[in-house]
Amino acid sequence: MSQRQILQVFEQYQKARTQFVQTVADLAARPQNTETLQNAGVMSLLRPLLLDAVPTIQQTAALALGRLANYNDDLAEAVVKGDILPQLVYSLAEQNTQRFYKKAAAFVLRAVAKHSPELAQAVVDCGALDALVISLEEFDPGVKEAAAWAISYIARHNAQLSQAVVDAGVVPLLVLCIQEPEIALKRVAASALSDIAKHSPELAQTVVDTGAIAHLAQMILNPDAKLKRQVFSALSQIAKHSVDVAEMVVEAEIFPATLVCLKDPDEYVRKNVATLIREITKHTPELSQIIVNVGGVAAVIDYLGDSKGNVRLPGIMMLGYVATHSENLAMAVIVSKGVSQLAICLEEEQDHHTKAATAWAFGQIGRHTPEHAKAVAVANVFPKLLNLYLDTESSEDLQAKAKKALKSILQKCTYLPALEPLLYEAPSNILKHVICQFSKVLPHDSKARRLFVTSGGLKKVQEIKAEPGSAIQEYINAINNCYPEEIVRYYSPGYSETLLERIDNYQPV
Repeated sequence: MSQRQILQVFEQYQKARTQFVQTVADLAARPQNTETLQNAGVMSLLRPLLLDAVPTIQQTAALALGRLANYNDDLAEAVVKGDILPQLVYSLAEQNTQRFYKKAAAFVLRAVAKHSPELAQAVVDCGALDALVISLEEFDPGVKEAAAWAISYIARHNAQLSQAVVDAGVVPLLVLCIQEPEIALKRVAASALSDIAKHSPELAQTVVDTGAIAHLAQMILNPDAKLKRQVFSALSQIAKHSVDVAEMVVEAEIFPATLVCLKDPDEYVRKNVATLIREITKHTPELSQIIVNVGGVAAVIDYLGDSKGNVRLPGIMMLGYVATHSENLAMAVIVSKGVSQLAICLEEEQDHHTKAATAWAFGQIGRHTPEHAKAVAVANVFPKLLNLYLDTESSEDLQAKAKKALKSILQKCTYLPALEPLLYEAPSNILKHVICQFSKVLPHDSKARRLFVTSGGLKKVQEIKAEPGSAIQEYINAINNCYPEEIVRYYSPGYSETLLERIDNYQPV
């Protein structure tokens, strides 16, 4: 065989490898092909091609493996069991490896790690973090981005994996990445910082200690929506853990500029901003007051009016957190027309989790004083809360939140027109609180006593069957003591029959 023929054989072999790996990569991009590829044993065929002498074959093989592993955890597990990860990790750490292959290798690590903590741990166990740290120090922004993405997918699962990421020295490099000019790299680095910080106060503090807050704060008004999503997510995951870190976020002077983003065209930007404000306000009255002072309550109420679905949830909870701290802060929510907006949310939303949060927020607003309770009562919230509590279709959490909110508001409510309908609809455990409030108000209000008779309220009270000596019987007695005995008798059940008997027994003179 001549030298030319030998070269042709090698050329054909290279073409065949290239065509094979490219075809597999293309097929792997479509989910309907993955099972067939797996059954054909494609993993074992791709593995040696990761060591191929031709760089394009190497990177296309890695791309194909990444696409397969990305599809489901079974395929990702096959990559682990096929002993493919060590080769990828080795290639990532090599200085001479082409950047395209490094990106593809990091993609495979990410695709495996994303499915479960166990698979992410397998990626860590093969030494991937050290290799990914080296990739974060590369000059090429695409390689840095691919590495940051893989790190993010490892860290998001749990605190143990996130701590492993921190121990590898990743955080300072991610903070450097968010200072790079490339938007895509900024996004992924911010996302990774968010995934690291979310698990514990200690991990959040690690992120804070690298100076991340100041750099994130500089990007809150960046025109790129996807970047803003990640920036606000990272800030909220930091702020949620403690008063100290929440104060540091506020001190980065992100307000009032952040409030502008509550009107951002991007739904996820708006939701993440509302989440950040919620995480700040939940800690202390002082932090809530700062948000109130910059117009945060009014801005969130407008946000609720402009939103639908579970995007409303962090805004609803933020109002509840503000209101829970003090009478004055709860009144700030009322004055900003938060009650009427929450009533709209309770009416419009179908999700039980959102309804439960709204019920809870009402409870936090109305539980302070009679004035607070009246603000909730006049919004016609009591019947809605009662219906949610009694509805067998309501989730257990929704029923519990509605019941608790109703009780806490009723115990402060002296606005009788809102209480009276409950006399006819409330079960005994709620009715007890309603009767209690009437027993407090009627002795001191003659006009209310008269209305209570003419509206049928007194008659209804006489029809309630209460155990002698029970709390509700004591409240009924207190109400009856507000009226002449003959009036109480007149509205008592059976009194008309008693009168008729007296007529029957009466002998005219």
